[in-house]
Amino acid sequence: MTFDIPFIQILVTSVFVAASAGLLGSFVILKRMALVGDALSHVALPGIALGLAFHINPFIGAFSTLFLAVVSIWLLKYQTELPVDTLVGIFFTASLALGILFIPEQELLEALFGDIGTLGLMESIISVILSIGIIAALIAIHKKLALSMLSEELAHSIGIKNRALDFVYLIVFALSIALGIRFVGALLMGSLVIIPAAAAKNISRSLHGFMFTSVLFGVLSAAGGVILSQLFHVAPGPLFILTSTALFVLSLIVRKLKQ
Repeated sequence: MTFDIPFIQILVTSVFVAASAGLLGSFVILKRMALVGDALSHVALPGIALGLAFHINPFIGAFSTLFLAVVSIWLLKYQTELPVDTLVGIFFTASLALGILFIPEQELLEALFGDIGTLGLMESIISVILSIGIIAALIAIHKKLALSMLSEELAHSIGIKNRALDFVYLIVFALSIALGIRFVGALLMGSLVIIPAAAAKNISRSLHGFMFTSVLFGVLSAAGGVILSQLFHVAPGPLFILTSTALFVLSLIVRKLKQ
């Protein structure tokens, strides 16, 4: 295996994207939004189709539709009092239908499963910067998020604006998904967020420990996936998920031994 510049570039970028996804995943698990996160990743498909049609970066198209979706979900949540998972389900099915309808067949597999082999240097730099921004944003609001998850009434009583906090959280969610789709695709992105955090939850005893371990497992999954893809000359996206699944199984064993 040769550690050339493209390999190192993909490895570093993947590690940062997976770290931000892992940290996000810890809050997704705590908010019991695992299935919501998986469904929301499919909302990016129409944006990817638009990006391909107008020859712009698929990330811009994906984030555009995700942004519109999360803003609509945020508004409808407080206007209709419908649960978030119900609203996401509506956007998920409509977006999936539109995406499959308009994405060219030859581009469909890339949209569903990702392709980081053609990642440019500028794309890598932007991905790393945005990943660091996601991590910083989540760390900045993590105490408020935790308190809001415990009791919205209590959070409101001490001055936390729950609606604004929800909006920031959903925007960060959308940005993280848009970043990760290039790496593992819309079909697997939910797993990149959920599985490392689920593995971390099995062995964590505190919120900060949970957040740190989620990031660690995300990083290990990404690094393992990229290295294995280089060794066996296969797409790294599915290997990200298989590596994180192996970590999840290992965490179950560790938890069982501790008990």
